[in-house]
Amino acid sequence: MMGKLTGKTAVVTGAARGIGREYALRLASLGANIGVIDINLKSYQDFKNENIGDGFETVVEELSSLGVKAIGAEADITSEEEVISAFEKIQKELGSIDILIANAGGGTGNLDENTGSTVDKNQLELVMARNLYGTIYSVKAVIEQMKKQKYGKIVTVTSVAGLKATEDGGYSHYGASKAAIINYTKYLAQDVGKYNITVNAIAPGYIGTGRLMEKFEKIGVDIFENETALKRLGTTEDCANVIEFLSTELSDYVTGTVIDVTGGLLK
Repeated sequence: MMGKLTGKTAVVTGAARGIGREYALRLASLGANIGVIDINLKSYQDFKNENIGDGFETVVEELSSLGVKAIGAEADITSEEEVISAFEKIQKELGSIDILIANAGGGTGNLDENTGSTVDKNQLELVMARNLYGTIYSVKAVIEQMKKQKYGKIVTVTSVAGLKATEDGGYSHYGASKAAIINYTKYLAQDVGKYNITVNAIAPGYIGTGRLMEKFEKIGVDIFENETALKRLGTTEDCANVIEFLSTELSDYVTGTVIDVTGGLLK
């Protein structure tokens, strides 16, 4: 049976675990061949709440079991040279890239640190490199080829932190980097729309992944659940539903926008 994305190739960065893994699995279930880029393809082992399918060592093996072609490449998203090399490896094996999910990134420290008035310069530079620069490097690695083929779906990954400040002003370095991704997304959409390339962002809220659960558990999961209108944490599947929309023909006339997946956190 043909899927919505049969014949397409997608690259998902930061897909070894968590939300990124779910994005890759969803696109593969729709028939797309998948390239996975992560700094460590076995990084799920670092978090007690993370896992992949039984019998698989990496998400690449898990994806291949779905009947699509899958290839993994390890790269530090903060290094443009490593990012370019990873994309070249994937293109050599899978051909032209139709879909980019620029998911790799992350924060540093605890949620109550790096307030607006106490931002640590080194931590700020690191999250900007992981989030904004890594996104830009990934886009640059595919955009010229997408222009030539006059087709592309690009989804950047921001966060509720890029749309809404924390109550105590903590984690501002992360929020600033994610807000920058939102504006970059809008500028990129205006730049490449004439090539039939759509560019949109997804802004997850409190999603129960391994890394975030470790932070939530230190403070109390119920505190975060009660901030949302739906009174629950989001799931990786909740986010993958939006990725499916933004990666298929369902969103062909949607570009330059941000879809928040926050359960009503934004009021």
